Amino acid sequence: METVEMNSVSLKRPRSEDDVANADEIKRQKISEKSKTGNDSGQSVETVTEQPDKSLLEDMKNEIIPNEESEEQEDEELEDSDEDGDPESFADMMKHGLTESDVGITKFVSSHKGFSGILKERYSDFVVHEIGKDGRVSHLDDFSVPVDDEDPSEETFTVLSDEDKQRLEELQLLKNKETSVAIEVIEDTKEKRTVIHQAVKSLFPGLETKTEDRDGKKYIIAYHAAGKKALANPRKHSWPKSRGSYCHFVLYKENKDTMDAINVLSKFLRVKPNIFSYMGTKDKRAITVQEIAVLRITAQRLAHLNKCLMNFKLGNFSYKNHPLKLGELQGNHFTVVLRNITGTDDQIEQAMHSLREIGFINYYGMQRFGTTAVPTYQIGRAILQNNWNEVMDLILKPRPGAEKGYLVKCREEWAKTKDPAAALKKLPVKRCVEGQLLRGLLKYGMKNIISAFGIIPRNNRLMYIHSYQSYVWNNMVSKRIEEYGLRAVPGDLTLKGATAVHIEEGDVDNYTIHDVVMPLPGFDVIYPKHKIGEAYKEMLVADNLDINNMRHKIRDYSLSGAYRKIIIRPQNVNWEVVAYDDPRIPLFSTDLDKLEGKPLPVLPTDGKFRALKMEFSLPPSTYATMAIREVLKMDTSIKNQTQLNTTWLR
Repeated sequence: METVEMNSVSLKRPRSEDDVANADEIKRQKISEKSKTGNDSGQSVETVTEQPDKSLLEDMKNEIIPNEESEEQEDEELEDSDEDGDPESFADMMKHGLTESDVGITKFVSSHKGFSGILKERYSDFVVHEIGKDGRVSHLDDFSVPVDDEDPSEETFTVLSDEDKQRLEELQLLKNKETSVAIEVIEDTKEKRTVIHQAVKSLFPGLETKTEDRDGKKYIIAYHAAGKKALANPRKHSWPKSRGSYCHFVLYKENKDTMDAINVLSKFLRVKPNIFSYMGTKDKRAITVQEIAVLRITAQRLAHLNKCLMNFKLGNFSYKNHPLKLGELQGNHFTVVLRNITGTDDQIEQAMHSLREIGFINYYGMQRFGTTAVPTYQIGRAILQNNWNEVMDLILKPRPGAEKGYLVKCREEWAKTKDPAAALKKLPVKRCVEGQLLRGLLKYGMKNIISAFGIIPRNNRLMYIHSYQSYVWNNMVSKRIEEYGLRAVPGDLTLKGATAVHIEEGDVDNYTIHDVVMPLPGFDVIYPKHKIGEAYKEMLVADNLDINNMRHKIRDYSLSGAYRKIIIRPQNVNWEVVAYDDPRIPLFSTDLDKLEGKPLPVLPTDGKFRALKMEFSLPPSTYATMAIREVLKMDTSIKNQTQLNTTWLR
């Protein structure tokens, strides 16, 4: 088997008549990329992004610059309204971003000639179904609610006026000085009062109610029974003992990431996001289907959200006694449509057969490394070096690249004054990493950067270190494939259970490349016994790190390491080429389409365009973009895609 290296990218994208015809109906990004490979085969790729209500590059800015998960609408409005620069200046700034080669992604395993295709012309062209630990693929196929005599009546959800709900929410969230809210019972009957009591208690957890007579009229009085501690806590006494404490459901979402979706659900349910649990986070720009569990919220309340939420559907409800745990899944099943493909039938067959039989290099994808001129792995390296001034500088210093305007102003203020308070004033959204670090510096002082950095949530801090490990791993795997190709060799590592062992000379014929693993650097791993083992040491020495001493004086930053297969062979690989005329029509049915009985459009047998519909299953922590990269021979970096898009716009 031959390995292929991607060496160069030329930027060119012709504008077709069809683009012009549909410009008013679909705003899109089109990218064409031509890569020369080691066997001198040229490839191109187009990537199209549909976003009906925003200009193309505004959409890209929002995709590239992660919005903070704000709980306050004011912060959300500030983030949404801060749009700086014209499309060309934005694309010029993205020239400072990363390419695949910057993070060690340089090799292909297949020898086929790459071809052009449009990835994510519509976000509905990329569908992800979660695979649970029992191997069951999550599908939304049932909106029914489990029958429960103790569930409140449907009237519970309509008896309160919008004004009542607003006042109750402000009381529940302690947003004003009121200690209670009085709701007049207009048509006074015992049944009506009971429904209002139920509505307040079920829709606004943490509030208690009582009935009072005032001037001959009946009022329901809502109040906090136990002060702030009762805020949004599930009502233990109102939950039937026979019912499982967790409501599990399937979440179908479009164009939202998992945490954003949970924040929206918690806002509508008026509960804290931490009562939700899930097995994995899913992409934003896709249709995704996954299981969620929530503590002591009824299926009836959840199902009611289907009437008022956009881009979400909830179904397949059940009650269980356990939450979900992160990582407790077998993987994900992907359905991907690549539109307007140019490859011949032979090229497509070669590419897909190679994906099914050989697989793809299990690189960490570009999203692991950030999008600005300061990659996350550089911050991780500085943490491991115990160079805290460098950590502070890398996070806060001005940098070329695309960022929100308020972040640019904050960085400029920091560079000018080195005053955390002054820089913080330029930052209206305080929950970003920069804002958290500045608050820490304000609290602990410039001489205690370690404690200041500790204010950043632990998962975010560890992300930097994991990014550095991923950077090392990508580079080492490229070296390994360059040096030894796609076969197991003596000195490689393989797993026996959870333990890594070296492949010996006499056993090498018993292993294939699919058995070989490579370590992420750490204190609890071993390294290959060939040239690549030395390459690990050399790379870490160049970064002023000791591969034999990966324990950090701060326990959180000590790296134990892990092992990762270097080649992944997807399961359940299927594909077909379909013809179509209209780029706006869907080419397969989603779960929601099937539930709503929407028929697929009739496709022509000989259309203007061809699309490759591909399906495959991947284990956790692998990147579908790396599988698609292998098929198309494309560079998946935002830098290349943005520059190519600008070439087209001009």
